[in-house]
Amino acid sequence: MHGRRTHDVRPQRPPESIENNARSSAALMEETFVKHTFLAGIFAAAVALPAYAADYTIMAPAAPGGGWDQTARTLQTVMQKEGISGNVQVMNVPGAGGTIGLAQFTGQNNGNPNALIVGGYVMVGAILTNQSPVTLKDVTPIARLTGEYEAIVVPAASDIKTMGDLVAKLKADPGSVSWGGGSAGGTDHIAVGLIAKASGVDPTKINYVAFSGGGEALAAILGGQVTAGVSGYGEFESQVKSGQLRLLAVSSEKRIDGVDAPTLKEAGVDVAVENWRMVAAAPGLSAEQTAAITADFDKLSKSASWQEQLKTKGWADTYLAGDAFKAQLDKDVSATEGILKEIGLVQ
Repeated sequence: MHGRRTHDVRPQRPPESIENNARSSAALMEETFVKHTFLAGIFAAAVALPAYAADYTIMAPAAPGGGWDQTARTLQTVMQKEGISGNVQVMNVPGAGGTIGLAQFTGQNNGNPNALIVGGYVMVGAILTNQSPVTLKDVTPIARLTGEYEAIVVPAASDIKTMGDLVAKLKADPGSVSWGGGSAGGTDHIAVGLIAKASGVDPTKINYVAFSGGGEALAAILGGQVTAGVSGYGEFESQVKSGQLRLLAVSSEKRIDGVDAPTLKEAGVDVAVENWRMVAAAPGLSAEQTAAITADFDKLSKSASWQEQLKTKGWADTYLAGDAFKAQLDKDVSATEGILKEIGLVQ
């Protein structure tokens, strides 16, 4: 039996290279599975996330603190919170009742679907009184957003206690009563002109002091630099509630819930004025681009976040979009021109 070798019948361990290859294959399969699972997760998450239509930039064509600035920043907050846009920036370009910002907006954004501008009744009057070469016909109207009534206030230390007291002073000497408000030809100015006319005073004799932003106007009113202040109620609300300002009247047809003040009509002045604010897009957009922006604002107007902001700020929901808004805008421009001619601001 010498020279004969017996076979080892124990299980043989595979060569190291084969074992390593087997491990590599298993690892590769596991890595591939993990990658596919990870990518599928990303895809599912992407589908679940809101599809951001645009990163908008909103121009407020006024100084910080006023109604347009408040509107722009409220839009910014709600659009981001509701997932309508992932990133919204606000820029302020004050001056001349919004016409300086309007001219810059139209000149720099032709065909840009990401650019928006807020405006409103004030801008309609400012375009007419400033004889602006750029008008609302040079933008793409999207929607009317809110309505707000005018408030007439005096500093808490004023000897004027009622709207009747203010009207008596106005009748005695129109020039001695200075009114602080927004830009010339805007809602505030129109309201003062109509108050004068309804009180039997020549509207061209009023002493109206125009400010480019709500913050500046408020400082002048609180500082006693003007006899009375005129602006949207929301811009005075905190100072009225804190006792710094006395609210004499509001320009609504009926009393406003939660506001302790008579209407101008109740106070014997037959005037009712409602300011409104809107959003417009750049000129030169396609029908598809305009429709996409309008859809974003339709979504915003119905959102719980927007409705909550309206309540908090005391803004009336006057949402109107598309062709209906364009038609209403044309009517408002025509009516405003008539009022401004009546009170001597437009020839």
